[in-house]
Amino acid sequence: QVQLVESGGGLVQAGGSLRLSCAASVRVFSTYSMGWFRQAPGKEREFVGAIIRLTGSTYYADAVKGRFTISRDNAKNTLYLQMNSLKPEDTAVYYCAASRGVGAWTAPNYDYWGQGTQVTVSS
Repeated sequence: QVQLVESGGGLVQAGGSLRLSCAASVRVFSTYSMGWFRQAPGKEREFVGAIIRLTGSTYYADAVKGRFTISRDNAKNTLYLQMNSLKPEDTAVYYCAASRGVGAWTAPNYDYWGQGTQVTVSS
């Protein structure tokens, strides 16, 4: 069983930065594709970014491209999301997810999910 624990959320002013972390309890972290999703109040969960296992290829939603960077440290079993130039519309609960396959931008492709961390961006 894979457990994912997000941290690093909080309240930040527009234009500020935050770095989210996701600690994974898994035997071989590098064999999982990892993704970040977010869900704002009253909205559906949406894709933010993903990093594909083995290749390290990254994908981003258009809304965050150029502002957010996803990375992973396989030695620490940790996934990161560096968020810069934050906007009020980035306010949401952010979830990390793990996939035994490609994962990418499709939520049903992911097998395990964290509990989420709240990010609030004030204007």
